[in-house]
Amino acid sequence: MPAERKVLRISGEDRFEFLQGLVTNAVPQEPGRLVYAALLTPQGKYLADFFLSKTGEAILLDAAAGQAEALARRLALYKLRAKVTLEPTDLAVSRGTGPAPDGALSDPRHSDLGWRHYGATSGDDGTDWDAIRVAHCIPEAGIELIPDDTFILEAGFERLNGVDFRKGCYVGQEVTARMKHKTELRKGFETVAVEGAAPVGTEIVAGGKPVGRLFTQSAGHGIAYLRFDRAQGAMQAGPARVARVV
Repeated sequence: MPAERKVLRISGEDRFEFLQGLVTNAVPQEPGRLVYAALLTPQGKYLADFFLSKTGEAILLDAAAGQAEALARRLALYKLRAKVTLEPTDLAVSRGTGPAPDGALSDPRHSDLGWRHYGATSGDDGTDWDAIRVAHCIPEAGIELIPDDTFILEAGFERLNGVDFRKGCYVGQEVTARMKHKTELRKGFETVAVEGAAPVGTEIVAGGKPVGRLFTQSAGHGIAYLRFDRAQGAMQAGPARVARVV
């Protein structure tokens, strides 16, 4: 079954400028493509990630169902006098990696993630999404991406086409830009080799010290959040053995 999603419609003459000043990526001005983006706290921490697409005189926002209501409330707080209308829709999200239906849009995060389509019914072509996410280290809302905790550059948003450093200001931009211009990130997500299995979120230990956490696992690999300088040698996540593969 596809992950549950909700689609919001953002309309009104100020819709583009409104979103452009809030989200991490450039808002699409032409139909026919998806943009991956996030909304951050003023301190630069992740609140929600979503897809944006232009349809007619509105912008559609496709977000995880568990985040959509809080995201709509947060966007409404920023609206002030802007001529913008935020409303839920009945649109359903389909996705797949096989032949795409008419009107489907390519997932901008990675070519192996195939397409997304907005219509009357949801659907999924049976793709093993966890296997793709683990292979390419693609975090997901509510699993690896934690509101008020995750920093998007540590989560790989630059690699996943989820942040634009040329678009100008947005909420949390200053912190994100500072992290971008560091010489090197000390922490972040990485695909690791896993022997055995462990519950999502299990602490990873090396030399008796915590070095990170293990999240989604598939086919002998997993997505781990690591402190890179400590994540060396033999590591353990509960009953599972963990090793870096980079």
